[in-house]
This record gives sequence, structure tokens and C-alpha cells, in this order.
Amino acid sequence: MEKVALVVGEALVDVVVLPDGTTTAYPGGSAANVAVALARLDRPAWFSTCFADDDFGRLIGTQLERAGVRLASDPAAADRTSSAQATIGTDGAASYVFDLVWELNPLALADGVEPVAVHTSSIGAVLQPGADDVRDLVERLRSSATISYDVNARPGVTGTGPDVVERVEALAALGDVVKASDEDLEALWPHQDLVVSARHLLSFGPAVVVVTRGGEGALWVSRQGSGEIASVPVEVADTIGAGDTFGAALIDGLWERDLLGAGRRDALHALGADTWGAVLSWAARVAAVTVSRPGADPPYRHEL
Repeated sequence: MEKVALVVGEALVDVVVLPDGTTTAYPGGSAANVAVALARLDRPAWFSTCFADDDFGRLIGTQLERAGVRLASDPAAADRTSSAQATIGTDGAASYVFDLVWELNPLALADGVEPVAVHTSSIGAVLQPGADDVRDLVERLRSSATISYDVNARPGVTGTGPDVVERVEALAALGDVVKASDEDLEALWPHQDLVVSARHLLSFGPAVVVVTRGGEGALWVSRQGSGEIASVPVEVADTIGAGDTFGAALIDGLWERDLLGAGRRDALHALGADTWGAVLSWAARVAAVTVSRPGADPPYRHEL
């Protein structure tokens, strides 16, 4: 059996508008960025997603093919490819306006392929009609794979009401590794301390909840303890894809330590502070390269 990572979620094109008004189209989408980042880290990555045979779809397809990402389902479940207009501020941070379609065709992995990690994230995990398919797939594969879930909230698309919070909590209950940014937690549970929100997600059962805080690094909480890691200083081009790269590198760090797959779930839950610190520091190092480059452009392993 070939051990692979399966990523499930949206692919779209980021139409980036710079402060000077210049626009450039980059292939992206939270889940697509994770799949590309894993492949560039030399991990076999399969991707179940949705895009059409149009100009934007071909841009995405070329990006996935060049990175070595394999398609885990027929992506042609919609009549157009999703896009996001990302307006870059003077500090490099991006704000988004989305045009989205989200459906999934059935999973179609090749014979002899076994996912040891399944990752889902962001819009695809909570936006209907595809969200129910995502949850069903994660629930089915949990018996053999480590489940990674990145909240990556997009309030302007999905809102932050009780139904969205319920979907986030349901996926946290299926997850082993749950990641969120400080902005995600503030959007879902406003006026609540970040650590309190992280521990709330931890109460649903994952091994760890990781909270990224941009230039302030990241914190993590588990039943074994908690801790913080620093960010890697870098000249910021923009922040597009930074959190997605962090999530992919987190999976990579666990893979390196033979901590993926349902058979390693107990070991993952028992992980101590030193190991979590090392894994998250690696993730921050990889993400720093993405931050230093325009668009979602994660590094290849040889660049690290």
C-alpha cells in the first residue's frame, strides 16, 4: 500500500489586487494550497476538489500537475471555477471577496493507495452542498487516517452564526489535529480569550489545537500541556497561503516522526511539549518562506 495524504476542499483562483492597483491571478484556495505544499515537501498528495474546464480551472489544473498533486475525484462538479479577489493592504495582509461554487464528486482513489492523513479546511468544510460530503468522507476515513482540520473561517462567505459554529465543532470532534488562527477564533467566539476558545475546541476530542497568530507566532493546547513558538522573522510580500503552508508542514512534521494513521492516534494524543514545539517550529519555518513570496507559493523541500 502507498501511504498518501488526502486533501479535501476548495480550489479557486486568487485575483490579487496590489496597493498600486496592479492585478495578478494566482491559483489557490485553502485546501489546494495545502495539497501543493505537501507535494512540494515531497509527500504524496491526492486532492478531492471542484473546478471547471475554463481559464481559471486550467490555471488550477496546471498548478496541481506541476506540483505533482494527484486528483482523487473528478473535479468537474460545477459549471465554473471559484475565484477570490484578494486586496493587499500596505502591511501585506489580504482581504477577500469571493465568487464560489462548491460540490464534490465521489472519491476515486487508485488501487493500492491508503490515506494516512486526511486534511480539510475553510470554506469547503462548512459551505453547502459540499460540506455534508466532506464531513461524511472524513468520518468514513477516520478509522484508518489521522484527521487534520484547519478552521480558516471566511465570515464574508459563510457567516459565523450558530450553524457554522456547529459545523466547525462537529469537524473538531472528528479531528486529531485542529488548527485555527487568532482571527478565526475571534470571528467564531467574539469577546472570548483565545486560549479559552482553543480549549473549547479541544474539549471535542482532538489531540491538539494549534492557534496561529501571524507575526506573534503560534500557541498550542493539548491534554498533556500547552506552549508557544515564535514566528520566523521575514520581509512580508503578502500573507496569502501562509496558514495553509503552516498546516501542510504540520502534517509533514508528524509524518517525519511516524505519527500519522489511526494506529498512531494514541501516540499522537500522548505527545509532549518538546515534540509539539519542534513540529510547530518547523511549520513556522516553512510558512515563513510563503510569506516572503507573492501569492500562495509554498517552498519545495530543497529550498529549506
